[in-house]
Amino acid sequence: MDNRALQQFLIDLNKAGYAGGEEKKWVKELDGSTTIPFAKGEFRSNDNFFGGEPYGGRVIVFHKDKPVWIMVYYGWIETGTETDPVYAVLRNALMNMPEDAPFRGPKEFKQGEFVYTNTWEGNVERYSGQEQIKKGEAIVYKAHYRGGLVDKRSGV
Repeated sequence: MDNRALQQFLIDLNKAGYAGGEEKKWVKELDGSTTIPFAKGEFRSNDNFFGGEPYGGRVIVFHKDKPVWIMVYYGWIETGTETDPVYAVLRNALMNMPEDAPFRGPKEFKQGEFVYTNTWEGNVERYSGQEQIKKGEAIVYKAHYRGGLVDKRSGV
């Protein structure tokens, strides 16, 4: 599997998944979670999450039906903050995912009175990061994420 092809798939997945807002394609699971399926070429993925507030989930990417990449994430909007405007900023930030770091949004994204920031270390093979949204000086949203390639050699 070519890491550049994986990175392009992650960008396409992001734009078609949560950031794209096509909720009619989302699947409500029996356990109360939601799954956003996506497939393109030899890749497919499942973004499965629990939420409301706070929320958490994982994205698994498969190449030729073999799991190859994972991201786990957990985030929240501060109590007392209206959720819809914050999630609108988040979705718009995610639509601007950097091609060289296709994990979440760009280093900075501004929308009205909100500023989204994202810091990370690593690359598509192994990474971790956190994002936040400020309204003025107040942090109103925060999330942590990490992941990378999986099943590259035998283990357990």
